[in-house]
This record gives sequence, structure tokens and C-alpha cells, in this order.
Amino acid sequence: MSENVLRTSATKKCLIVTFKNQKQMKYFIISIIALAIPCMAGAQTYSLQQCKDLAMEHNVQMKNKKLDVDAAKEVKKAAFTKYFPQVSASAYTYKFTDPLIDVELPGGNLPVYDGNPANLQTATEFAYFPGMAMSMLESGVIATATATQSLYAGGRIATGNKLANIGVEVNQLQLAAMQKEVLLSTEKQYWQIISLTQKKKTLQDYIRLLDTLHKDVSNAFEAGMVNLNDLLKVELKQNELQINLSKLTNGTELAKSAFCQYIGLQYNDSIGFTDTVIVEGTPELYATNHLEALHNRDEYKMLEKSSEAEHYKTKLQRGEYLPQAAIGVGALYLDIMDEMGDGGDYGVAFGTISIPISGWWEAKHKMKERRIKEEQNKNKVNDTNEKLLLQMQQGQNLLSEAYKQVQLAKKSVSQAEENLRVNQNNYDAGMVNVSDVLDAQAQLQQSHNAYTDALTQYRIAKVNYLQVTGR
Repeated sequence: MSENVLRTSATKKCLIVTFKNQKQMKYFIISIIALAIPCMAGAQTYSLQQCKDLAMEHNVQMKNKKLDVDAAKEVKKAAFTKYFPQVSASAYTYKFTDPLIDVELPGGNLPVYDGNPANLQTATEFAYFPGMAMSMLESGVIATATATQSLYAGGRIATGNKLANIGVEVNQLQLAAMQKEVLLSTEKQYWQIISLTQKKKTLQDYIRLLDTLHKDVSNAFEAGMVNLNDLLKVELKQNELQINLSKLTNGTELAKSAFCQYIGLQYNDSIGFTDTVIVEGTPELYATNHLEALHNRDEYKMLEKSSEAEHYKTKLQRGEYLPQAAIGVGALYLDIMDEMGDGGDYGVAFGTISIPISGWWEAKHKMKERRIKEEQNKNKVNDTNEKLLLQMQQGQNLLSEAYKQVQLAKKSVSQAEENLRVNQNNYDAGMVNVSDVLDAQAQLQQSHNAYTDALTQYRIAKVNYLQVTGR
């Protein structure tokens, strides 16, 4: 039986492994590789900024909004083509079952014309005409080509181009607004996951604390110092915490999976997020003048563009009732009588003036409608601006309230820690029962969770306030 030896070295040490056959060595190598892969891969961790960058690149809403901008640019390019001559061509061929014109001339003697019309009636010489049948317009081909250049169209071409340009600008503003919305949603989901992760850690600390208590109570029960009821209370609490831990773990993984889908990241169990929830500055640090901040809002800029668009729509409507003038050139090819020989080519130059006289009556009412539309838009702009200011004030109030909640929650944690310390000492001294210690531990966990929630809400409130003030 032959032996196979696998030698590995690290620094100056050498490990020699002996195998009885090739199969054993194969399984050993596969096992080593399988164990090494997780170590080489490691846990994938992402910071908040990395998640934002991924969302900007892969989020479906962002992709579609970018496509909207591209589509608006194509509309602008299409509107620009109206400045150039409009060229058209057409061809038409036909064949009838019978000729439209069917002429038959009888034969006979025809007078010879000597150049003097007076002699036709008294002609002395004649020529014989055998007769003739002639058919026309049975089949043929007609082809035309024209190029028309508008000289004046009531300003509608220039106005249409301005509207198309506004369309591009509005879509770009919508893209900027969408970017901020996606970033805000990304941050909300990110901190929610961090909050769940922190709560899971708090729960695990609580479980370890309860395990220590269970050990103490078990020893006390064996020594006859406490009754079975106290031990059962601790064990029931342990079971409850294990159920809560399972729910929290599943909820955290579900939140991670949804978040990865939102930012376009492939989900796996090893994904982690590195940032921690801390208070970054007081609310006063982020305060700003709301009237000045209003002009930085993308929504405000879009409202300005909507007013501008309504103005151009009115001009476009007015242009439909103004005279229109154009010049052009064309070519015509006719081949409709085969008996006459080949078809002919013809060229033409033309000019047109169109005055919609009967449309002026309609124009009176259409223009009044447009003025009403402009007034409605003006009212909408004023109303929306007021709501934007209220939104800013609400964002500032929420930020201040969230900061107060952080301070109160932090104080509650200190009080809960002191309460647990006192109850634990009293329990060790036999002054309180195990229920008091369990309650103190539960209060500590609740206070930690409340503090985590308060920190998370403050971070979200800060980002929200920055967004609604155009920053």
C-alpha cells in the first residue's frame, strides 16, 4: 500500500500529514478549503455612506427618474426640429378596370388645308383618314415631394421649444427631489436596522444577566433558601426572552433583506452595518431661516417652473389664432397616359398664408380659460409654499422633541441601572424576593430600548429637517 504525504509549512515549523490513499487526501483538501472559504470571505459590512451610494446607483425609482430626464431631453430635441423645413413625399399608382376616357374617331375624307382658313369650305383636294380609337387614363403613376419652411406660426414653434426646455428642467428637479427622498428613506431604513441590532444586543445582555440570576436562584433553592416558585419565575422569564430573541432576530433579518433590495444589494446572512447611533449636535446647531430656505427647496423651484409653463401654454393657445405663413418648393412626376409617351417632371415654388378668421370667436373663450388656469396655478403655488413653510416648522419641532426624548431616555437608563443595583443588593441581603429583581431587570431592558429608539428618531428627525430645509 502506497502512502501519500501532504507537507505544509508556517515560518520554520513543518506539519506532516500521512494518508493511506488518494481518497483520504482528497477529502482532507476539500475540508480545508471548505473551512477556509468563510474565513477568506469574511463578513460584509457597509457604512451609511456606502449604502447611500448604492441607493443612488441601483434604486429602481432613481433609475426610472433618470430615464424620465432622458425622455424629456428627447422631447426637447424633437421640438427643435420644428425650426427646420418639413419635407414630405408621396407616390400614387392606379389602374382602372376600363379607361376613364375612351374616344373613337370615324374615318373619311378630310380636306387638305392650304394655309387659308377661307378655303376649307371649298377645298378641292382631300386626304383619306382611316379612323382611330384612343383610350386614356386607364393606369398611371403620380409622385410628389414638397419641402415647407414655416415663416411665422403664431410663435408656437419658439414657445413649444421653451416648454420642452422647461420639461427637461422640471424632470431634473424631480430627479434631485427623488435623490433626497431616496437618501432619506435609505437613512431611515439603515438606522432602523441599527436600532434592531442594538435591541438584540440589549436583549442578549439581559439574557446573560438572567442566566446569572438563574444560577444564583438555583443554588439558593438547592440550599433551601427559596421556594420552587421563585425558580420557576426565573425560568419562565428565560423562555419568554428566548422567544423574544427569535422574533427580534427574524425581524432584523427581514429588515436587512428589504433594505438590500431597496439599495440594490445582494442579500446574504453575513451582511452587517457599521455605523452607531449617537447624538450629533443639538437642534440649535441645525436651525435656519425658513423663508430663506424655501428658495432652496426643489419643490419651490418646480412651482416656479409650473408658473412659467402655464404662461407659455397661454402663448401657445394664442398662437393657434394668429396668421400663419410658410414658403416651400415641390416636385411632381406624372405618368398617366402611356399612349402619350413617358411621364413628365414638374417643379413648383409656393407660399401660403392662413388666417383662422372663424376661430377668433372661439379664441375669446379659450383665452379666458387659459387666464383662469394661470390664476389657479398661482393659487396652488401660494398654497404649496405655505405648506412647505409649515413642513419646515414641523420638522424643526420634531427635531427638538426628539432631542428631549433622548435626554429623558438617557436619564431613565441611569435610574433603571441604579434601581437594578439596589434590588440586586436587597435580594442578596434577603430583603426582597426574586420578582422584584426580575422587574428591575425588565425595566432596565425597556429603558435601554427606549434610549435606542430615541437616538434613532433623533437621527431620522435631523436628516428629515435638513431635507425639508433644502440642505
